[in-house]
Amino acid sequence: MTIPSHKKEQLFQSLGQANTTFNEIYPGDRSDRQPVHTLYGGANLFKSDAPILLGQRALEILETYAPNHEVFGKAFGLTGGNDFSKRIYNKVVAKLKSEAIEDFRIDFEDGYGNRSNEEEDATAVSTAIEVAKGMREKTLSPFIGIRIKPFTEEMKERGLRTLDIFVSTLVKETGGKLPENFVVMLPKVTIPEQPETLANFFSILEEELGLPKGL
Repeated sequence: MTIPSHKKEQLFQSLGQANTTFNEIYPGDRSDRQPVHTLYGGANLFKSDAPILLGQRALEILETYAPNHEVFGKAFGLTGGNDFSKRIYNKVVAKLKSEAIEDFRIDFEDGYGNRSNEEEDATAVSTAIEVAKGMREKTLSPFIGIRIKPFTEEMKERGLRTLDIFVSTLVKETGGKLPENFVVMLPKVTIPEQPETLANFFSILEEELGLPKGL
């Protein structure tokens, strides 16, 4: 059966508008740098030099179990001769020495668990101070952020409070600055009103803390 052209136009009208709107918002892959991985670490353990220390530990493990490119190449089944495995091995070592962690997410959710309000308040303050220290000493990963608790009815107050304390403390410590490529992750989203609430709260933070638009 052939669909009449006028019915097909009606069928595709709303879909075409939706596709056009989507393409305007998401034109394709971003041209700027994006991290190849994200590491989530419990907020209670975070220190300003955590990315560096984790890289050192990773290098120690590599050198213990793959002390040279021959062992490394055999473990990963690299073919193409010793020169190929050597080049890959050297790249891995160089990456671990220079920038082992590309994106660190300070985790107040699964990696932190449910604690007393007093303890989470104190952790939000201490981690913000550590991030400010890392900004000064240039020890942070290129991308960094926090994961707060979900905006469910049970956890919304806690998630919002942690974000408020963290950002307010950080801005106070740095004189109004946030790290480059700073991200706030809202986990376990189930309804659109949850990220909408987070976006609205960003606008409040920007106004109250004197931050530029687009937190």
